[in-house]
Parts: sequence; structure tokens; C-alpha cells
Amino acid sequence: MTVSDRDVRQAIIDACIQMNELGINQGTSGNISCRHGEGMLISPTSTPYDTLQPEDIVFMGWDGAVDGRLPPSSEWRFHLDIMKARPEVNAVVHAHPTYCTTIAIMGRKIPAIHYMVAVAGGSDIRCAPYATFGTAELSAHAVEALRDRKACLLAQHGMIAVGSSLAQAMWLAVEVETLARQYHGALQIGEPPILSDEEIENVIKRMASYGLRDKEAAA
Repeated sequence: MTVSDRDVRQAIIDACIQMNELGINQGTSGNISCRHGEGMLISPTSTPYDTLQPEDIVFMGWDGAVDGRLPPSSEWRFHLDIMKARPEVNAVVHAHPTYCTTIAIMGRKIPAIHYMVAVAGGSDIRCAPYATFGTAELSAHAVEALRDRKACLLAQHGMIAVGSSLAQAMWLAVEVETLARQYHGALQIGEPPILSDEEIENVIKRMASYGLRDKEAAA
């Protein structure tokens, strides 16, 4: 294991632990991957994050071949398919944050209730249709929901955030959960007003350099 390889593996472990500390995930329901060499590194299935060692992080080639002492996350398929479909994506964060999942249970997207929706790449954060976890069907839905976007919800499941780095994807996951919480709160009063597509395009242009810088990324 090279130093850089170990660093990426440790960064995945640290991010998994951080997901729970930030309250955007519970138990071992979330999973994280990073592009690495001719494939990706991904957290293993059903293993408490605080017990993970760098050697427990699983390498998976683009052909699906696995190299690891533990099985990969049950959601490995959409991690792999997203990275294969999106060369600019270097990290994928999947979690079950309370407010994102609540909105996703209702099959709702997050519309442009706030200009920060633009950080996910468009005028809304789509909700992919439901499919059983770990299936090719769910993966196809996720890849489509992420088309020209950096985040999506998964109906009756959770959310996905992607980024050019692990730090970027983690930052976005927190932002999306914040938006879901705001949307949930607004719905308690009524249907919220929505910003126009034109305004969101204006915001996207103005925010071209907004957010966490890649140089701050851990992986």
C-alpha cells in the first residue's frame, strides 16, 4: 500500500465518521467512494466506521473486480456507474440524512426555494424513482437524476452528492441537507415561492468560484 493509497483510504474513513458526527447519516447506512487509479476505493458494507482500518477500504476496478478483505458497500454499483459516466467526479457521498430522506419519502424534488440550490448545478435537486438498494435499476435512476447535477435524492431512501474531491462532495452533502431542512420547514407553512430558472442561471454564473476550493480537498 503506497502512502497516497493509504491517505485516500484514511480520508474515506474520516469522512464516514464525519457524516455521523455532522448528523447527515446514522449507523453504517452511508457509504463513500473515491476515484483511484484504474477504479475506485469504497467503504465496506455493514462495518462500524470507528472500527475501520485503511486495509478495510475496498478497491474496485472499472470492470467490477474487487480487491479487499471485506465486501464493498451494497451500493457499490451506483458509485461505480456514476464515476464511469462522469469523468469529472472523483468522489461520491451517499447518506440517509433525516430531511433529505423525508422529502425523498414523499417523492419530491427540492425546487429553487433558495438560491443555494444552484450549488447542485441547476434549478432543482431531482428525486430519482424508487428501486431496491444495490440494484442496477437504482443505479440507472441515480445516474439519470444526476445528469447535469451534483446531487440528487433517492425516493424512499436517501441522497447522493458528488464532487471533484471528497471534501467537495462532503461539503455539498451538508448543503443539500440544509436545503431539505429549509424546504421541509417552509412546507409546514404552505407551498413556498420558487425562484425562476433565469435567476438560478444568473446565480450559477455568479457562483462559479463559490464553495469549497479543490485545494482544500483531502482526496
